[in-house]
Amino acid sequence: MNGSQRGGAIVTDARGGVVRFVGAGPGAADLITVRGLRVIATSPVCLYAGSLVPRELLDDCPPGARLVDTARLTLDEIVAEMAAAHAAGLDVARLHSGDPSVFSAMAEQMRRLDALGVPYEVVPGVPAFAAAAAALKREFTVPGVGQTIVLTRTAARATPMPEGEDLATLGASRATMVLHLAVQRIEAVVEELLPAYGADCPVAVVARASRDDELVLRGTLADIAARVREAGVMRTAVIVVGRVLTASAFPDSHLYSAERCRD
Repeated sequence: MNGSQRGGAIVTDARGGVVRFVGAGPGAADLITVRGLRVIATSPVCLYAGSLVPRELLDDCPPGARLVDTARLTLDEIVAEMAAAHAAGLDVARLHSGDPSVFSAMAEQMRRLDALGVPYEVVPGVPAFAAAAAALKREFTVPGVGQTIVLTRTAARATPMPEGEDLATLGASRATMVLHLAVQRIEAVVEELLPAYGADCPVAVVARASRDDELVLRGTLADIAARVREAGVMRTAVIVVGRVLTASAFPDSHLYSAERCRD
């Protein structure tokens, strides 16, 4: 097993350790859930992506915890770490940035753990798009303007997109669109979305959401690419496209309407 180890005793479990996939949040260390923090504090092995997960979270690991930065490991190497910990009776906190249900590569890890008979659980976290909405001080589902959110990405330097999930097809509904892992291709994103959304459609790019160096760029499909290039944003950013970003004249939600039956 590769990685660093901190001094102190480690307690093993003869029944075999459990792997817990933990959503570590979008960037700020204090945006992890209470449950996620408890998992970190009680797991003698912690696997984390050093480039994305706040180092401060590792301070909550128990004394003697084995800390493994997975940023440069292959999938097989990561699973081998989990399997070895399980065999030694050690619980594992597998930290993923944001929420592990979205673009985390958790599925292939779980598939391999299933094959090995290693038990696992999932602890949800605050996703990047929620942190972006907070930074923008916007609700992404505004009555009469937008009630659907499309979470997607682009295919450059990543796994190809399934048929029918290209931006032109997804954008046909003109729903609020949130793109991860796409800011490096901002010009291509704009080109594909222009026909459906129009050049005047509001766009926001939130880089490093919730972190101390958070950056928010606002514009339209006509000028957002230039703003992104001028700011030098190349990674760790979310693109939001949709009329909800500037909506002001919209009906109140029926949720709190005086006409709503509350019996």
